[in-house]
Amino acid sequence: MPVDEIDEAVIITNIEGEIPYNFPEGVYIRNGSNPLFGALQSESSVLGLCSETWVEGEGMLHALSFSRATPAAVSVGSGGGWTLSYKNRFVESKTFQLERSRNRPSFLPLIEGDAPAVLASYLLNKLRFGKMAKDLSNTNVFQFSGKVFAVAENHMPLEIDLLSLETIGDWDLSGAWDRPFMAHPKKAPGGELVFVGADGKKPFLVLGVVSVDGKELKHKVDLKLERGIVCHDIGVTERYNIILDMPLTFDLVRLMKGGPLLKYEKECYARIGVMPRYGDSDSIKWFDVEPYCTFHLVNCYEDGDEVVVRGGRSQGSIIPGPDFGRNKCQWFSSGFKLKLAGEDCDGNSNEGLLNFRLHEWRLNMKNGSVRNRYLTGSDFSIEFHMCNDLFVGLHNQYAYAQVVDSVASSICALPKFGGLMKLYLDEKDSTKMQQENANGGYIKVERHPLGANEFCSGAAFVSKQGGVQEDDGWIISFVHNEHTNTSQVHIIDAKNFEDDPVAKIILPKRVPYGFHGAFIPMPNRL
Repeated sequence: MPVDEIDEAVIITNIEGEIPYNFPEGVYIRNGSNPLFGALQSESSVLGLCSETWVEGEGMLHALSFSRATPAAVSVGSGGGWTLSYKNRFVESKTFQLERSRNRPSFLPLIEGDAPAVLASYLLNKLRFGKMAKDLSNTNVFQFSGKVFAVAENHMPLEIDLLSLETIGDWDLSGAWDRPFMAHPKKAPGGELVFVGADGKKPFLVLGVVSVDGKELKHKVDLKLERGIVCHDIGVTERYNIILDMPLTFDLVRLMKGGPLLKYEKECYARIGVMPRYGDSDSIKWFDVEPYCTFHLVNCYEDGDEVVVRGGRSQGSIIPGPDFGRNKCQWFSSGFKLKLAGEDCDGNSNEGLLNFRLHEWRLNMKNGSVRNRYLTGSDFSIEFHMCNDLFVGLHNQYAYAQVVDSVASSICALPKFGGLMKLYLDEKDSTKMQQENANGGYIKVERHPLGANEFCSGAAFVSKQGGVQEDDGWIISFVHNEHTNTSQVHIIDAKNFEDDPVAKIILPKRVPYGFHGAFIPMPNRL
């Protein structure tokens, strides 16, 4: 259920444990869907039914601010002197402002439904408002060049004031970018911001590179794809951009012929592209791989002649969901079912198709070959991967992820995350090394399960001030207890990952489940 905005920030005083003395000042902020008018919308007409999917709904930011009350509180071992405050606020895109001023839903839903009804929604939205769809900005929050942005795939980023959470406006790079953006742009090791924007018509995918100071679009190039795709994430290395061309397609022609607008075409081709930072479409080296669904990468880096790509891989797509008219609960419940050791999806059912395992592709730039393997087994599913941002594009040893609670997810027919996991990317798990994987064994993992009826969202890595090692820091996450209907923020020591949280911060109101979060240092600490 959605929640209302809070007019003023609320000071937090209820804390279990202690916030570490060397925890940085900053804002932990998470984005997510919070329908403005109380529920996702559905419309029925003589043309059929069309409805919003579970990933739609207006964006709302939930922010927990950390500041020290006095300089003396910074001293080693003090552990006190913190001032914490919580605030939430809608991301106010132009379409959000329009609907709120009209005090009713105005844009017709158009992702899921009968093809004639969906097509009519597109046309009517365009005629009435000059746009085919409303701007969501509900998926992620990122910081670049001293500014903070809320973002989703269907619109350009919206700049946000970090302290007030007020929406400042579209970030169109002085008019140089005029198309959708993506949920997960990447800051390259050289400091540039790399991203793509997808569309349902040609050019299907355009790549952009923004200057280190955030003032100039230095590079814009049509990647000349032959199909429209959903491109949620992108990879970077020191020299390359990594393009994911997976068969989750966006096809207006298919819609006009009576098919779905979005579809995971599991029998279609899949490939990964490696492109020089400022290259063109002809410079991309494409590697054909088995069809896959990857929404989130852990990281990419160069290793001799190979480019290493690591990310979550599933054999089906949770978006847009089952074919229209199928039983959603049955489809999701089957898809979240965990497989037994050595068991794989047989391709004839939906069982286990929605579970994500960490996968590694090694792309040889010299001879064009691909080596790939699973890094984790089939006895758990992980998503929303993250790492220390200082190592994006470089070889990293550790990553973190949210762990799917398959039972709870099957019951509610939506993903729920009942814990967190630390991934030791360079260390083998000797207890499972040869049980399922003949290509080198699985990696070591550590688990941090949550309590009964507790689920997390928006987890992020927070670097320790003065940290030396890659895992010097904490994992921070929103956690909701469905039994008590209370929400908290947990801080977990990344080096002692299986221990209890060092601090649990009790929030003044419920925080609905959402998508991606980030910890952003205070402006004077950037």
